[in-house]
Amino acid sequence: MQQPRTALVTGSTSGIGLAVAEALAAEGCRIMLNGLGTPEQIEAARAKLAAHGVEVDFHGADLASAAGVEDLVRATEARFGGVDILVNNAGIQHTARIEDFPAERWDAILAINLSAAFHALRCALPGMQARGFGRIINIASVHGQVGSVDKSAYVAAKHGVIGLTKVAALENAEANITCNAICPGWVLTPLVQKQIDARAARDGLDNAAAERALLAEKQPSLRFTRPEDIGGAVVFLCSRAADNITGSEITLDGGWTAR
Repeated sequence: MQQPRTALVTGSTSGIGLAVAEALAAEGCRIMLNGLGTPEQIEAARAKLAAHGVEVDFHGADLASAAGVEDLVRATEARFGGVDILVNNAGIQHTARIEDFPAERWDAILAINLSAAFHALRCALPGMQARGFGRIINIASVHGQVGSVDKSAYVAAKHGVIGLTKVAALENAEANITCNAICPGWVLTPLVQKQIDARAARDGLDNAAAERALLAEKQPSLRFTRPEDIGGAVVFLCSRAADNITGSEITLDGGWTAR
């Protein structure tokens, strides 16, 4: 990776996003963090990344609005001179059958999981085009490739993210700007831990048995994808070895979609 670069990672104060931001910081990237948390949690995340000897800032934009996303991109450009690497990671979830799905939850999931990625691309691409460089990585999901019951909004949004990725790749194919999607399977995040806890309570299982039961349904490896694995994939997609990879889906799912 040419240095120095600036990376904007949404939803990066914990979980997958923080792991991605740390992997990029370890490569010497300046980082703009964004996400939720107490001031103490956010400062701990910032300090963790700054320990790699890079500049790190935080912006608490509300990604549910186009104006919030634009403010985040403009603040990153003002602070660091531009956005070289954009990682659209922020996401929320709600599960229910279609006929029971609250309309407001559908709207919120589409806003955060899909529309925010579009607005970030819309705002960041002109600067990338002017500088002749950009690396865009959208954190999608295996649910952008296959469906699951009770996840209509999430599945629709992640399918949309993959479609958006392909269009951005095609529109910038000659501009030294790549756009790819990473599609994790089960990753042990707080969101997934809630599902494990619910299964354990429902079926009278301990945590280990509930984890295995969850994995066995979908992920043949019976292992969670680690957040740092996703960080490594992002670093690879920003490397010279990936200069001609664009419009692709990189799947880290322990065999989920091979079935």
